[in-house]
Amino acid sequence: MKRRNLLAALPLLPLAAPPLAAPAMAQSYPTRPIRILVGFAAGGSTDVMARAMGPRRQALLGQAIVVENRAGAGGNIATEVATHAPPDGYTLLMGTIGALTINPTLYGNLPFDPLTDLTPISMIGEVPNVLVVPADRPFRSVADIIAAARAKPGDLNFGSSGIGSAGHVAGEQLNLMANIRTTHVPFRGGGALMPELLAGRVDFAFTTALNAIPQADAGFLRVLAVPNGHRVALLPDVPTVAESGLPDFDGMDWAAVLGPRGLPAPIQARLNAAFRAVLTDPAMVQAMAARRLVVEPSTPEELAAFLRTETARWAPVIRASGARPD
Repeated sequence: MKRRNLLAALPLLPLAAPPLAAPAMAQSYPTRPIRILVGFAAGGSTDVMARAMGPRRQALLGQAIVVENRAGAGGNIATEVATHAPPDGYTLLMGTIGALTINPTLYGNLPFDPLTDLTPISMIGEVPNVLVVPADRPFRSVADIIAAARAKPGDLNFGSSGIGSAGHVAGEQLNLMANIRTTHVPFRGGGALMPELLAGRVDFAFTTALNAIPQADAGFLRVLAVPNGHRVALLPDVPTVAESGLPDFDGMDWAAVLGPRGLPAPIQARLNAAFRAVLTDPAMVQAMAARRLVVEPSTPEELAAFLRTETARWAPVIRASGARPD
């Protein structure tokens, strides 16, 4: 199911519902630059998404939005800063699957709860991942990886951009659904994973199309599938893992924008309208597509319900994997 259809089908549940405020607040807001926190280093997919929206978003809001990278702990550092920021609309968070829906189960003792300590604003979009193998590996399909893993349990390894990342949980989901055992090798970001994958020291990985497709086009990697629950429009000829024999497999990565808990309703609405306008601009859709990113804006209510559903969906996968944070 397309992500926008899934969002539309979810019940509209409130998430950290902000208090009402005077309409004048939204009319005067913003009066100074806004910062948007990104929990990863510059150059990654989330960072690229945040920065690509800059000029159009600035024109709509009349103020600059400064991207601030607060990398570390799978996005937890940036998320915690956002939860402690004043709820005035001048600090926002570019959140991801890991920090918002996986880390609460993975860490277990976080000093914040993304479902109650943040105010949803809008989904930004999908970050298409691909299942890739080094070009010199014999694997031509998901079934080939599964067969090799069953023949030698624990012998194959898969890399990811870190514990709790979309690539990590997709690999653990593959282990569970295919009833196989492969060894997870975490790296500190996709930039560190790619050289090891290209050198053949990693057998396979779920990693971003942004990083993997150029290497596949150059003949260094082979793309086997996408972990999304549907085919990706940017890669129409690449089958899903579900189509490859594991029905209901869905390991899509995504990004969303949120503010601190208590963000006044008029400011929440102002920001949602601005992000939706940016993300439905044909020029922005094309610019994101060129970066192999897919825009999927939402209402705050749709995002709230989506986060609850994703958190509940990934919790048993994380528990069954036995994964622990670094």
